[in-house]
Amino acid sequence: MRTNYVLIDYENVQPDGLAALDHEHFKVIVFVGANQAKVTMKAAAALQRMGHRAKYIQISGNGSNALDFHIAYYIGRLAVEEPTAFFHIISKDQGFKPLIEHLKTQKIFSALWRDVGDIPLVKAVVTSPKDRLAVIVGKLRTMSKTRPVTVRTLTKTIEALFLKQLTIDEIEALVKRLKTQKIVTDAGAKVTYSLPEPR
Repeated sequence: MRTNYVLIDYENVQPDGLAALDHEHFKVIVFVGANQAKVTMKAAAALQRMGHRAKYIQISGNGSNALDFHIAYYIGRLAVEEPTAFFHIISKDQGFKPLIEHLKTQKIFSALWRDVGDIPLVKAVVTSPKDRLAVIVGKLRTMSKTRPVTVRTLTKTIEALFLKQLTIDEIEALVKRLKTQKIVTDAGAKVTYSLPEPR
């Protein structure tokens, strides 16, 4: 599994779910402001358990985008060292969107999330196949007019939803469960949907 770097803008967001990142394929960098003196005990304990896979970087100097520039620098440096890595920026700052778009043009895997729990891979690694199914159904609900129309495109949608971290066998097992539960029906090459009501 590829390395997933989670770069946290701790000035902007103080996520609760850091313990969910305690898996070998996650590496966490928490960026704290030059004058930011405190990190919550819960966050510190979760990061300490990760050992060498987690670290803090206190930024140098102040300025409206000082922390953002530090994150951009570290992504650039790490992308050279590990070109197949995926970079997850955790921030509510929408100013990161142009950076994400540029990274994608450079074939650097990256995404912006408001919280650690929003990362599909976090859901993928810490949940059962049943819960993964719930994630898929939730996504399909949001795609009412753009749902995949073939098994192949459904497979690609699931692969993208979990950031290409699931094996083909895991994806095929999820598609099979969707069919068994009659959430998805395939008639020839086409698929139709009967999504359960949200609870």
